[in-house]
Amino acid sequence: MAGRFTPPTPPTRTTVRGGGHPPIPALDLALTLGPLRRGPADPTFRVTPDGSVWRASRTPDGPGTIRVTAGDGGAATAEAWGPGATWLLHHLPALLGADDDPAAFVPRHKLVLAAHRRRPGLRLTRTGLVLESLIPSVLEQKVTAHEAYASWRVLVRKYGEPAPGPAPHGMYAMPDARTWTQIPSWEWHRANVDGKRSATIVRAARVAARLEEAAHMTPPAARERLELVPGIGPWTSAETVQRSNGAPDEVTTGDLHLPGIVGWALAGDRTTDDAAMLDLLTPYAGQRHRAARLILLSGRVPPRRAPRMTPGNITAI
Repeated sequence: MAGRFTPPTPPTRTTVRGGGHPPIPALDLALTLGPLRRGPADPTFRVTPDGSVWRASRTPDGPGTIRVTAGDGGAATAEAWGPGATWLLHHLPALLGADDDPAAFVPRHKLVLAAHRRRPGLRLTRTGLVLESLIPSVLEQKVTAHEAYASWRVLVRKYGEPAPGPAPHGMYAMPDARTWTQIPSWEWHRANVDGKRSATIVRAARVAARLEEAAHMTPPAARERLELVPGIGPWTSAETVQRSNGAPDEVTTGDLHLPGIVGWALAGDRTTDDAAMLDLLTPYAGQRHRAARLILLSGRVPPRRAPRMTPGNITAI
């Protein structure tokens, strides 16, 4: 529960240099770790003025805080605190994209090529943690990103625990699986989470151990495992394994905006649906998620013709 005191512990340190295939020429922490941040006030994620990224995670060994700082030549130095410190540092290379293979990506469109060249330090992160990506993804079902971020913030601050070590003020590790199952219905309501989403989170938390096994599966098998839980569909499973498994080909379907953005960028068609989007991304088979991410990073979006909705609305689970 929030408010429990975590005794200070000395940091554990490590340095990762030039991980990945090929070695990272200039690691871009913001791009690589950015997908793990759920809104600008996410209590589990902080970027400090020196460019360091702080994350508070719930590892198999307990809560832990990690601070990652990029250096020269693709090097990254990290310090970690708490019971989960050793686990976090052991998985640091994967977190920074060491399991990623951007050399397998071949741009097939000028816009994608330009976005790819402008971001040589982009790697696809792999956290190795399922629940910490699954729960906020469930919160994002059928609501705006702003609403989902606010719900995540309220629940983590109330039921999580202060991040171990000298983390920036206001950082928390998310609740453990058992705590998620014990949140009263009225507290879900106060956090603006409807019964369908809260029930999905509780069901997932009750089988957390089985779901965490998905982090060691192939992405398609991992998604199949997740979708056995009622309330978890293709949108949610894709959003989860993109982060937990570093899945370069698991493109998000069921999103309100993505098909139109991809269609506009690659074919000048703003009315693209999921089927048409997947057809357009066929040349990127094996790397479709990376291609979609680069398209989003390009900033090319269809011109507005109606009052804009907050990015993050979805149409499926």
